[in-house]
Amino acid sequence: MRCFPAFLLALAVALAPATVLARGKHVLWTVQGEQNTVYLLGSIHVLREGDAALSAVAERAYGDSERLVMEVDLDDPGETDPLAMLEVTQRLGLLPEGQSLRGILGSDYASLNRRAQQAGLDLAPLDRFAPWLVATTLLQIELARRGFSAELGLEQVLARRADDDDKPIQGLETTAQQLELLAGMPMPMQKHFLAMTLDESAELDREIGELVRAWKTGDTEALAGLLSDEFDEFPDLYRRLTVDRNRAWVDKLTELLDDRDDYLVVVGALHLVGDDSVVDLLEQQGYEVVQQ
Repeated sequence: MRCFPAFLLALAVALAPATVLARGKHVLWTVQGEQNTVYLLGSIHVLREGDAALSAVAERAYGDSERLVMEVDLDDPGETDPLAMLEVTQRLGLLPEGQSLRGILGSDYASLNRRAQQAGLDLAPLDRFAPWLVATTLLQIELARRGFSAELGLEQVLARRADDDDKPIQGLETTAQQLELLAGMPMPMQKHFLAMTLDESAELDREIGELVRAWKTGDTEALAGLLSDEFDEFPDLYRRLTVDRNRAWVDKLTELLDDRDDYLVVVGALHLVGDDSVVDLLEQQGYEVVQQ
């Protein structure tokens, strides 16, 4: 992995549907059921000011859909209450009694702390935090410095719009389930993850730039390449964070294809490209999935 892992960018950064550029494609697919259409729209869950304007094809998909589906149900107060989210994060991110970040990092602690301080994060106050939470905290700091905010993200924008339009939202999973995937990493993997994040934080601008360019042009091959590059060192984590989730989601999406209502499904763009993606798994089941 060259920088912040793509799976964290996919969890942390949301990109609006692409405007029409050279390839004339969008990170948007359609799947036809017997009586309805399911639209698959790629995102990366935070945005900067002014980035959330929908393209014409995405506007049509939103207008055509009676219901929205997102990774997390943003209609559910339990998923949007900051105190509830803090409780879940602390429960999953605090180390057990008798363990410390310093102890887990061992002889690497001093060098990692120096690098963290250069990025604006002192590890000393975070000594009770698991390495995965320290890494994601660093990512959030770096993204905030660049003007990215979840409140400006596509999901939040669409959720507010759906509320005004009386369009219900349902979730494919919960925030707690997402965080449990990170918290479930073995400690050696968490340590490696944190070290790598600190090592390569200077490359974040380039990484985001490549991701955005591929997304805006609907370049699914480039997006898939970014994903495979990022997960080369973490095949087990790749399976847990992408393949296993994609398979669980596809079971739910095929149920939507038996409905009468049209659905707009908004998930991280990197779940929709490459082998074992949602698109690939639906095609394996015989569905025709068409990129717009």
